[in-house]
Formats: sequence, structure tokens, C-alpha cells
Amino acid sequence: MTAHHILTKISLLGLLSVPCGPAVAEDTLVWNDTISKAVTEEIEKKTYKTVTSVLIQRKGQTLYENYFNGANKDTLHDTRSATKTLVALAMGAAIEQKLIKNTNVKVSAYFPNYSHLFNGNPKKTNIKIQDLLTMSSALECDDWNQFSRGNEERMYLVEDWSEFFWSLPVRGYPGWQKPPSQQPFGRAFSYCSAGVQILGEAIQTASNMPFKDFIRENIFDPLEISDYEWQVKGTGQVHMIGGLRLTSAGLAKLGELQRRQGTIDGNRIFSEAWSDASFVPRAQITNPNTGDTMNYGYLWWLYPFEVDGKKYTAAAMNGNGGNRVWVLPEFDLTIVLTKTDFNTRSMHAEAKLFFDQEILPRLKRN
Repeated sequence: MTAHHILTKISLLGLLSVPCGPAVAEDTLVWNDTISKAVTEEIEKKTYKTVTSVLIQRKGQTLYENYFNGANKDTLHDTRSATKTLVALAMGAAIEQKLIKNTNVKVSAYFPNYSHLFNGNPKKTNIKIQDLLTMSSALECDDWNQFSRGNEERMYLVEDWSEFFWSLPVRGYPGWQKPPSQQPFGRAFSYCSAGVQILGEAIQTASNMPFKDFIRENIFDPLEISDYEWQVKGTGQVHMIGGLRLTSAGLAKLGELQRRQGTIDGNRIFSEAWSDASFVPRAQITNPNTGDTMNYGYLWWLYPFEVDGKKYTAAAMNGNGGNRVWVLPEFDLTIVLTKTDFNTRSMHAEAKLFFDQEILPRLKRN
């Protein structure tokens, strides 16, 4: 994303280094003051480039919290697409409230004013909520392909984003690409920001309230998240695809909500079944540069890793610049990493390096 991410409100960022917590040796993560100091030194040496914050929590208790490069605990971080995952949390809440039946519901049902763009085309009318949650709809929409008709940069140039989405052609598969039937999980992954915006608008219609109000009432207020800033487009609609700024603590609360399987202080926001379903592999992503593969759930990136020879998955909210919120359910961990290395070739590799060097070697299972 480019200039459309510039907000009219600019925060004044001060320097702050939050003292680390007491020396601890948790059941699932070896951590103490010596380790905290070593991690801080690596970040200050720019090993992971431009890190602005790291917040590590086990069962909601902070093990490490520190800020860098002018950020502090009040900084509203631009994490770009990391907050796409908020739409998945909102969908879980909408289903919990029976505003939406399930993920098999056809998305077109919430867009009657655009029926002229999809009526008569079953590949469009049959797009389901689960197709957009897994970035695998039938439409030609690919933010990673500059020539794609559905590339997000083209969407930002038009006023009506719903019309933009429903006007897209059906995706084709040339001889060198495998169709969904020949791919793992029967889906062809294609990173499509427009589809996530459409999911948010479906929630608006189902709840009969603006998306930002639905989020405030059903997620932010219960989690006591009060410091945030939406990016708003000219029509007054909020960006649901990466235009939300939150503090590191706010980001951690979203991760913790997922780790706690949808509950906060005894109140249920979405079901345990939704939490589990969100982490089920549903589409496979192939790195076009390396050929490496990983899986994708309901707007969660699923990173495989091993501890003592046993395989686990770290689910993550992912954003341009190398921004991450990792959730490791088996280890009771939520980890926030914010960075500002936007649109650089190594931004995601640096985030992975942080996890591999600072988190992975210290994980353990008794």
C-alpha cells in the first residue's frame, strides 16, 4: 500500500523504554532479564531492521515490552494488513449473534443493490463467506500481481469499492497454473484485499450498523481498547483491509482474544468452534520467489515450526513492513512485533528471523 495509507492525523512519537518484567522461567517460554537485555541489544543493532515495538505475553501477563525508534506505549502503529484479521474476529462475533448463519452463506445475499453485476453468473453469485475468508474466491483479484484487474491499487482509485469487487471478471487458469481442483484443500489462494472489504460490508448489512460501530461495541469495548484510529475514505467508509492503527497493547488484546478462544472476563465474543476453525489450514500459499509453502486459515497466516521434534503452528496477523501478531495456543503466548520497513524486499524475512532467533529457541514443552 502506498500514499492512501497517509493519515491526516500525525502522532508525535516520544522515546520510551519500558522496563522488563521480573525474571521468570515459564513452563513454555524460557525468559529472564538477561534474555530481555540480549533481545533489546539485537533490536538496537538493527538486526531486524526498523522495529518500533515488541510485546510478549504469556497467559496475558507481560514478559517483555519495549519500544524503539521513537515509538512508545501510546503510539498508534500502522500495521497495514495485519488488521485484516480483525474482520475474521468480527465475522465470528456476527455468527455468534446469529446475524450471519455460517461461512457457507453466499456473500451476494448482502449486496442486492449490485445484483446486476452478478446475476446470471453463478461463479459470482455462489461466492461464499468462506471463500473470502480464505482468499480463494472465483474472481480475478490478486494484490501480488500488478497486472491483476483486482489489484488493490486499482480499487483505491475508484469511489465504490463494492462495485469494483462485483465488476471483476472470473479468474482464469493458464496452462502453467493449477486450478483449485488440483491444489491442496481444493482452493487457489489469491491475496485479495477487496474481498476482505466486502466481508466487512456484509457484516455492516447483517448487523444494520457501520462496521466501525460493530467493532467498537462487540470487540473494542469488551477488550477495553480505546486508543485507535481508523482510516476513512472519501465516502465516509472505513478501510477494513489495513487502515486501522492500534497500540501494541491493543494489538496484543486482539491476539489474546483469539488465544482465549473468544472469551474475555467470562463474556463470549465468538465461539470456541470459531476460534478452532480459524486456525484450520484451508488454502496453501506458495512463495513465488523461493517456492516455499505455508497454509492459510480464516484470515490467519499459519506458520509451521518445531519444538523438540514436535510440529506446531504459529497463527499470525500479517502486515506490510514486517508487522506481526503471533498467537501460539499450545504455548499460551501472544507476541506483537511492529516495524516500519514498508515495501522492502526483506521485511517479512526479518520478521521471521526475529521469531526464529528470539522466540523459537526459548520455547519448551514439559
